[in-house]
Amino acid sequence: MKHTLFKIGMLITLLVGSLSVTAQPAQYKDIIYARPDGLALGLDIYVPENIDKPALIVQIHGGAWRFGSKDGGVPMEFVDHAYAVASLDFRQSTDAPFPAMIHDIKAGIRFLRANADAYGYDASKIAITGASSGAHLALLTGVSNGHAELEGNLGDYPGTSSDVQAILSYFAASDLTSILSQSTHFGLSVREPALELLLGSLPEDNEELAILASPVYLVDADDPPLLLLHGDMDPQMPINQSLQMLGAYKAKGLDVSFDPVHGAVHGGPGFFDAEHLANALEFLDRTIGQ
Repeated sequence: MKHTLFKIGMLITLLVGSLSVTAQPAQYKDIIYARPDGLALGLDIYVPENIDKPALIVQIHGGAWRFGSKDGGVPMEFVDHAYAVASLDFRQSTDAPFPAMIHDIKAGIRFLRANADAYGYDASKIAITGASSGAHLALLTGVSNGHAELEGNLGDYPGTSSDVQAILSYFAASDLTSILSQSTHFGLSVREPALELLLGSLPEDNEELAILASPVYLVDADDPPLLLLHGDMDPQMPINQSLQMLGAYKAKGLDVSFDPVHGAVHGGPGFFDAEHLANALEFLDRTIGQ
C-alpha cells in the first residue's frame, strides 16, 4: 500500500512539474575540455533556471562505441526536474581503441568538477548516465575511480577527482567476455564488429583487455549507488548484462536496484514514461538530490 501511494505521489509530482516548468535552461555549448592528439573534444551543459547549484548528471551517448555525438539522446527530462545535465563527446573506436574513450570521459568529469562555479551546479553531487554502449562507458567510469589504467591524464585538471556519486544505466553492456555468448543472431551481427573496433579483436582473442573493459570485474565496496533499467524484449543488448551487474553489486553489499521495462526493446519511450521516469527521479533525489 505504501509503495502504491508513493507511486501515485510521484506521478502527481511529475505531472505538476511538467506543467510548471516554463523557463528555458541556460545552455553552454561546445566547451572544449581536452585535446587528445590534437582532437578537440567538446561538451554541452544545460542548467535549469532559478535553481541554486543543482546536482549534475553527465550524459554519455550511445552508438556501438563508434558513432553518435553529444547532441543525441540528451535526457532533458532531468533538466525539467531541476538537475543540470552535461553531455560530452569522446573519441570513438574509429578514432582510437579502448581505453581512450574512458580517459576522455574522466577528463570531462574532472573539467566539469573543476569549473562548477563558473556554470552554476554542485560539483559534490555528480551522477553519470548513458544508454547501450554509452551506459557501458558510464558503468565503467563509475566503478573505476582512480584506476591506474583507466584514469588517464588528459586535460588541465589531472589532480581533480573523476569520482561520481551515482550511476543510472539504461540497457548497458557490463561483461564483454560473456556478451557474445548471450546474444541473439541479430545481436551478434551488431556486437561482433563493434567489439572488434573497440578492443582491436574479439573478446576471446584478448581476454585481459576484455576484462579490463568489463565493469562487472571492477566492482568494489566503494562504488556508488546504481540503478539499472533494461527492456525485457531487447534483441540487441542481452538483459543478462544488466543482471550480471546487479549480481556483482549485490555480492559486495552495495546500493543497487533493477527496474525492468516490460515489453521494451533497445530503447524507446517506455524508459521515460511516467513510471520509469519516477523511479529514476526517486533514485537521483535519494543519491544526489537537494
